[in-house]
Amino acid sequence: MNVCSMKMKIGLLFLFVLFSGFSPTFPKVLLIGDSISIGYFSYVENELNKKATLCHKPGNAQHTGTGLKNIKSWIETEQCDIIQFNRGLWDLSRIHKDLLKSGPQPKEFAQAIYSPEEYGKNLDSLVCILESTNAKLIFVTTTYVPKNEPYRFSADVKTYNRIAKQIMKKHHVQVNDIYSASRKIHNQWGTSPDDVNFKNPRYKELSKSISSFLLHTMEELNHTPKNSD
Repeated sequence: MNVCSMKMKIGLLFLFVLFSGFSPTFPKVLLIGDSISIGYFSYVENELNKKATLCHKPGNAQHTGTGLKNIKSWIETEQCDIIQFNRGLWDLSRIHKDLLKSGPQPKEFAQAIYSPEEYGKNLDSLVCILESTNAKLIFVTTTYVPKNEPYRFSADVKTYNRIAKQIMKKHHVQVNDIYSASRKIHNQWGTSPDDVNFKNPRYKELSKSISSFLLHTMEELNHTPKNSD
């Protein structure tokens, strides 16, 4: 074997060893939210395949009170680059905080789990805790509530979203406002006229608003791998 051939084989062996354990580092994205986010999560995960590593907090994050109680345990396990969170759909619900103690009442005779003022205060506290992670924060607005929903008032959504936007502006947190998109999608593919959820395959339509916003945020942070295709 001549010298040139030997050098070439050594060079190829070196390159193989160098790159055999190489894998691109994807940004880590944590989603914290309610049943709506659970519904679109798998579609977002698929759409951002080979672009980001996504995880969703196990189960339904419910209202801001649940968030304040558990948020530290949700974020302490691993450092994330981006945290997307939403709150509001449970907060404006006209049901008791502890459903085991008191079942749902007609919305005309019940108070919201958290009033708009309480919601704003709780949300502000949650953002302060999330800021300690140094992750890029994205708040997703509350989605559409149909008029016939038995335990929520449709008009409350705009009130709670307005308060949320004020809190996010105070903390310089980006807002992904999907309310209008969710209303349009729900009018066509809602589970029923009295349910806030969507027919499962149609969560894919809602996921597009989430995926595109996350992708844009990753590009801004220069986190999108060049070899993501």
